[in-house]
Amino acid sequence: MVKASVVAAIGAAVIGLSLGGAVPAGAAERNPHEQRARPGDDTSGRVQRGQASHYHRRLNGRRMANGERFSTRSNSAASRTLPLGTTARVKNLETGRVASVEIEDRGPYAHGRILDVSPRTAEELGMLEDGTARVEITPVEVPQRDGTTRPGAGAARR
Repeated sequence: MVKASVVAAIGAAVIGLSLGGAVPAGAAERNPHEQRARPGDDTSGRVQRGQASHYHRRLNGRRMANGERFSTRSNSAASRTLPLGTTARVKNLETGRVASVEIEDRGPYAHGRILDVSPRTAEELGMLEDGTARVEITPVEVPQRDGTTRPGAGAARR
C-alpha cells in the first residue's frame, strides 16, 4: 500500500516536470509529523495555568501525534493548544515542584484539563498518587508555523 504523502510528492514532481517548473525543495522528503505549528496552535509562548493529569501506564508503546512511541519513562506531554515540539517547564502549583517536558502528543481529552504528562514526569511533579494537579506551563522554545522556533516566556529564566 502506498502512502498518500508519497503519492502527493510523486504527483507534485510529475506536475512540476510536465509544466517545466521546479519542484519545491524537500517536497518528496517532508515528514507528515514535522514539528510545525498548526493553524490554531498557541505560538505566543505565554504562560498557561490549569489542571494537568498523567497518561496511564497501559499506553506505553502506543504512537503519539508526532509519530514516536510513548514511553512511561520519557518527559513526553500532551497539549491541545501548544505546537508539537514545544519544550516547557511545568510547575505543580500545590507542591512547587518543577519538571521539563516536550509536547509530543495531542490531548488531554478530559474536560477542564490542559496537559497530560508521562508517569515519570507526574512522579517528579508529585502528582502521581493524586492523578491530577493544578500546574503552570511555561514554554521555553515554541515551534512556529514557518518551521522556525522562538523563545517562550521561560527562555529568559533558564
